[in-house]
Amino acid sequence: MSPPSKTSNETADDIAAEIARTRNRLAGTIDQLVYRVKPQTIVQRKLETTKASFVNADGSLRTDRVLKVAGAAVGVIALIVTIRKVAG
Repeated sequence: MSPPSKTSNETADDIAAEIARTRNRLAGTIDQLVYRVKPQTIVQRKLETTKASFVNADGSLRTDRVLKVAGAAVGVIALIVTIRKVAG
């Protein structure tokens, strides 16, 4: 879309058509933004990113990362059990 020149020969119909194209383009952009900020969409993107961090490009499981997370989970559970026994 080029800026209008002072010697433009655009008719009212040309201008109206340009306004309609701009309106449609803006409506599409707004629809995309609304979709991107929906909580469900944000959660879905986060889940996909998290899942991707545990899978190699060939689809195989990254066992090193899985073991790190499992180890951390076991550590947290052990800490909670220990605290409950001491407090309890």
